[in-house]
Amino acid sequence: MHPHSSTASPDDPYRVMVVDDSAVIRGLLTRALEGDPDLRVVASVGDGQMAVNALQRQAVDVIVLDIEMPVMDGLTAIPKLIAIDPAVKIIMASTLTQRGAEISIKALQAGAADYVAKPTSTRELGAADQFKRDLAAKVKVLAASARRAGSRNRPGVRADRPVVAPAIRKPAVPAPVTLRPMPPLFHPDVIAIGSSTGGPQALFEVLSHLKDGPIQPILVTQHMPATFTTILAEHITRQCGIPCAEAKDGEPLTGRRIYLAPGDFHMVLVQRGASVTLSVNKEPPENFCRPSVDPMMRSIARIYGRRTLSVILTGMGQDGMRGCTEIAEAGGMVVAQDEPTSVVWGMPGAVAHAGIANAVLPLKEIGPAIRRFSTRTAA
Repeated sequence: MHPHSSTASPDDPYRVMVVDDSAVIRGLLTRALEGDPDLRVVASVGDGQMAVNALQRQAVDVIVLDIEMPVMDGLTAIPKLIAIDPAVKIIMASTLTQRGAEISIKALQAGAADYVAKPTSTRELGAADQFKRDLAAKVKVLAASARRAGSRNRPGVRADRPVVAPAIRKPAVPAPVTLRPMPPLFHPDVIAIGSSTGGPQALFEVLSHLKDGPIQPILVTQHMPATFTTILAEHITRQCGIPCAEAKDGEPLTGRRIYLAPGDFHMVLVQRGASVTLSVNKEPPENFCRPSVDPMMRSIARIYGRRTLSVILTGMGQDGMRGCTEIAEAGGMVVAQDEPTSVVWGMPGAVAHAGIANAVLPLKEIGPAIRRFSTRTAA
């Protein structure tokens, strides 16, 4: 049994590996993470192959992984790391460039849980307090999720002595979730989806079921910066077979299309006479996000009310809960992803525990459910 792995007490810090070919960046990331008492950097290495070797030697909860490195890059390393420890969570450190966005989306498809937009210089990183706070917050939430997912297959950990989850643990008796009854003879005029951490993978899964299905417009708000949403829309179009593009201000809402909130803009609907158009705006962030799910859901509730089918997928925080409350109060349908299939059960969990969901479903059942409700004949 290897010296680093043993049963962790509830007070043990989460274990992080930092992987970057720049020793300076590794040092800055390590200091940023270890500034939080709940985090401990247990390995700091310079390429993907070294990360694979390190993970074989010791248990890690989260890996912060650079994309472009010598010997083995981040994209190549992801499946190898997950094969060693399926519970480990990987955060890609990416630049806010088109190339960085393209590779990050591929990394998420390959199994990375999330990404952070890495400052482009060491001076910028040293001064980037917001980046450090965001990174630490993401690492803690994903580390808690990794420990809940179980560590029985981790190197050096005997099957009869799993790593014990620390302070943020799933309660022994989960809080009960009360579902609202299904609306009778429900047939939506619009489908709205909100997602965050783990969202791109979840979106690909859900939307892949809807090709040649719903005629309704589909609106999606995924927490992502500009450039990333452009690339995500292209990937959705290619993989799911439904035209998807970032929403444009003043664009009329039409069926058989997916409208994606552009990075750094809220996307809402506006009624002008008999027609409904899209509006994008830079009003203040909500739930620390722009785009935010809540403004989209609120605007849809006002126009479509009970003819709305809303879905909240995996993500941190509770964005979407207030907007979905308005949809529920108007008689529309609210579906939340369940906890076992969510990378983070923050957003869908908030909806479930608020008692506004009509259904809490595993990821693979959400697409078929949307298709079923949206393609049946209206009452």
